Amino acid sequence: MIHRTNEEVIFKAGMRTHLMNIMKDASDIIDSLDETEQCLLCDLEALHDQFNEMHAEASSFYLQAYMEEFTPGFAQFSLAIENLSKQKHGALIVIQRRDEVEDFIQKGTNLHAKISASLIESIFYPGNPLHDGALLVKENTLVSAANVLPLTSKKVSPSLGTRHRAAIGLSGMTDALVLVVSEETGKMSFAKEGVLYPLTVKDPEIRK
Repeated sequence: MIHRTNEEVIFKAGMRTHLMNIMKDASDIIDSLDETEQCLLCDLEALHDQFNEMHAEASSFYLQAYMEEFTPGFAQFSLAIENLSKQKHGALIVIQRRDEVEDFIQKGTNLHAKISASLIESIFYPGNPLHDGALLVKENTLVSAANVLPLTSKKVSPSLGTRHRAAIGLSGMTDALVLVVSEETGKMSFAKEGVLYPLTVKDPEIRK
């Protein structure tokens, strides 16, 4: 349950403004459909971009809310995956919540280290022996790295790589949240209940 805080009120007010703008733009498109110079594809692409931006902002807000009860490290994870994204360094991070996940994964290398953005980035630096697997997090501890996750058996987009299919797989079997950074595009996302959501992180200092 996500409690209605001041941050949620501000967030939903922003979403309401976005939606009102989209509705106005959609109405303008309808009014101009018969104009010969109208570029309908351009207009639809602009709407698509607005929806994508809203979706990503909502994902970031709710990911923070989903995580905060189970780990205090949201700011460190935000900083780490943003930096990894900028460098296009692939990453896969499992945030354990109520369900134990170790019965579903192939255990990697024990760490038992305090959450740190710099350590997370170094783990996923290309060439690091631990980078090609998942980092497991419980509460405020980086438990282990190079864990192997079960891949989803669901039909997914061919554009999704092994990391994304693993994130969907484990999150479909447990209530874990799984953060992903694409090595190919640098795009960030997270998986919850077997569904993948795009992610933007605008302020890693929120709820530090």
